[in-house]
Amino acid sequence: MLSRSYFNLLNLDDYSSPTSTRIPRIMNLLDNQEGSNDVVSSTQRRIIVANQLPIKAELNKETQKFSFDWDKDALVLQLKDGFNSDVQFVFIGSLSVQIDPNDQEEVAQLLLDKFQCVPTFLSLDLLNKFYHGFCKHYLWPLFHYMLPVTSHHGVRFDRLMWKAYVSANKIFADKVMEVINPDEDYVWIHDYHLMVLPTLLRKRFHRLKLGFFLHSPFPSSEIYRTLPVRDEILRAFLNCDLVGFHTFDYARHFLSCCSRLLGLDYQSKRGYIELEYYGRTVSVKILPVGIHMDQIESVKSLAETENKVKELVERYRGKIVMLGVDDMDMFKGISLKFLAMGQLLEEHPELRGKVVLVQIVNPARSRGQDIQEVQNETTKVAREINEKFGTSDYEPIVFVNGPVSTQEKVAYFAISECVVVNAVRDGMNLVPYKYTVSRQGSPEIDKAMGVDGTEVPRKSVIIVSEFIGCSPSLSGAIRVNPWNIDSVSDAMTLAVTMSDTEKQMRHEKHYKYVSSHDVAYWARSFDQDLERACRDHYTKRCWGIGFGLGFRIVALGPNFRKLSVEHIVSSYNKTSSRLILLDYDGTVMPQGSVEKTPSSEVISVLNDLCNDPKNVVFIVSGRGKESLSKWFSPCQRLGLSAEHGYFTRWTKDSPWESGVSAVNFEWKKMALPVMEHYTEATDGSFIEQKESALVWHHQEADTDFGSAQAKELHNHLENVLANEPVVVKRGQHIVEVKPQGVSKGIVVESLIASMQTAGKPPDFVLCIGDDRSDEDMFEKIACSIANPSTPTIAEVFACTVGQKPSMAKYYLDDTEDVIKMIQGLSAASVQPPKSANFHASFEGSC
Repeated sequence: MLSRSYFNLLNLDDYSSPTSTRIPRIMNLLDNQEGSNDVVSSTQRRIIVANQLPIKAELNKETQKFSFDWDKDALVLQLKDGFNSDVQFVFIGSLSVQIDPNDQEEVAQLLLDKFQCVPTFLSLDLLNKFYHGFCKHYLWPLFHYMLPVTSHHGVRFDRLMWKAYVSANKIFADKVMEVINPDEDYVWIHDYHLMVLPTLLRKRFHRLKLGFFLHSPFPSSEIYRTLPVRDEILRAFLNCDLVGFHTFDYARHFLSCCSRLLGLDYQSKRGYIELEYYGRTVSVKILPVGIHMDQIESVKSLAETENKVKELVERYRGKIVMLGVDDMDMFKGISLKFLAMGQLLEEHPELRGKVVLVQIVNPARSRGQDIQEVQNETTKVAREINEKFGTSDYEPIVFVNGPVSTQEKVAYFAISECVVVNAVRDGMNLVPYKYTVSRQGSPEIDKAMGVDGTEVPRKSVIIVSEFIGCSPSLSGAIRVNPWNIDSVSDAMTLAVTMSDTEKQMRHEKHYKYVSSHDVAYWARSFDQDLERACRDHYTKRCWGIGFGLGFRIVALGPNFRKLSVEHIVSSYNKTSSRLILLDYDGTVMPQGSVEKTPSSEVISVLNDLCNDPKNVVFIVSGRGKESLSKWFSPCQRLGLSAEHGYFTRWTKDSPWESGVSAVNFEWKKMALPVMEHYTEATDGSFIEQKESALVWHHQEADTDFGSAQAKELHNHLENVLANEPVVVKRGQHIVEVKPQGVSKGIVVESLIASMQTAGKPPDFVLCIGDDRSDEDMFEKIACSIANPSTPTIAEVFACTVGQKPSMAKYYLDDTEDVIKMIQGLSAASVQPPKSANFHASFEGSC
């Protein structure tokens, strides 16, 4: 493997340059056998990072050496089927066994040479804190909706375990660095064990092609917000190019957290869900994983499977078998399933001796008191039911303790009339899919069961919890609330008594879906979307901001740059007819400020600009004219445009003029009652009444409810006012109704035209704003520049506040930068003689 220092050297390129490229890779890390110096041609490569490698390890007791082989049940290995044969794979993860430090280098080289696997050797202490501590006893319960309210309900947040989690992720990041070619390789990270890894990788390679798939549930925002490191993990998700979830519910919870915690709203574009994050687009994909069809089919054809089916058919002859396959886990609902079985036998004595529930229990993936408690409870409930309803030749609940091979599970699936998946919360759960394919049969299984597969219709019944990821895709399943014992018991009764015709119809529906949405389809679809999400990487300039796990990338267009004082002052001094347009809220005045009156400093700077006879200075705001008149009364020569341009005045002493011909405001009588209704129904909302407009504000309301109400109000008002000369617009936390033809863009157009009519066309335009309404100004300025029939404006500076997509070509970070900018211009201004009156030459010509 290459040394860390080598890769650090490769990371010294300048990411702020859109044309920069990395030093090309001249070594193939996978084929770099000793003595080989071959130069390798460029090939597609996917780096798959997961907590565990898809490798099985077996210790030879005589030599005390491990032998290794592929774990064909591992999802990260099976996903290779979704790719062409020319795509190379590198797997990064931990082994399931501890390797002696003295043997680690030898084992690492063996795994790289033979399996293209790069192991992350975690010390036993780190593993216990990272995996058994933070992952399994804190994150796992939390992401499955269980809060550690007391010490008996899970492990509370422990800063030391969190540090271990981050340390383990750093080890994974270092291993990725050893093998990656960031210009060509795609990285695909799997599951909640590695949720901060995207930030660690993005910090090192700004344009890394990075996808993440969460295989567990993502909790609702009410649960997730209890996580002390919620922002660090959420921002790590957003450092990916594509984030995948099994269901819409999980994605919806993630998007809700982004909205509530970070103020990010998503958009749906042509079927793709996207978030804008500091100029980068983060795509969100909803795609339930599938099973490896060929693996199940090959297992079904084995002679050993046929023999096992024969054995099970004989063992349960004359009985109806219901099957459960679950990990020993507090969320699998095994004891609830047993209670439902007991109730079934209680209410239907005729089924005693006929119905058997076989429960295969996979070994627990972690250890601790909670696992032992679940095991004790499950055993206790099963024993009580067996004692109550069992006989010498009948055991209602049969435990099959794992590990159980895939071959044996397929045999159990094949002989079971029904499978019961009763988890109270689960990320996906592929048991119903495997059951469906197994029930499709094979010549070997049909022979073992004594049926003719060409004549006997395939049939199956699935009872599935509504709280697991596979539930939405199984439209023919009997969905249950696992907490409702009566409901589960009734579902079992229905499954046992259901007609063969209905079982056949349900089976056909499920088999059609499962066979067409296998693991290859899932991997291929995710990879295609990852390529799409990364295609614009080199069209933007990128640089990093923030420290530690708060790091993120700012990505901007090649022509979108920060406006420097030196640059604009130089242009300012060369020109003689200047138009300066400033938005107020969010531009001159901070958006979150409670006191909206401009400071004496702002007033002084504006007066300096206005006193320069070469300048026309306007505040262009959505505020009412009374507020603006009051706030800027000390500015004698400042122009004001209120209510998005409906009212305009050139100086303090000039009258307010309307930019729109006489308007009938009868529409207010229809719009106001509708807004009042939504205000009453939405706590935290209020109505702002302007002379020309009505504005409904919901920034103080609940984020999700306010947005939903705003959408509904917008549609409601559009229907009510369909025949009125008004427009209904949604803005940042507002819904506004205003007359047609009113916008800040019209103001810009009118001011430029007035200056041209007065014989003093502007040769310098500075326009600064921060929100959607200001984009109208930027658009009009761009149109004026492109219009060949209008005089050319030599210097144009359209500038947005904040680094975000905009029609402006420049940006300033915040209002503080804006003030510094206009201070720089005011310092460059020349004080006019007292008799000069630049505004008078075209005042009123609007």
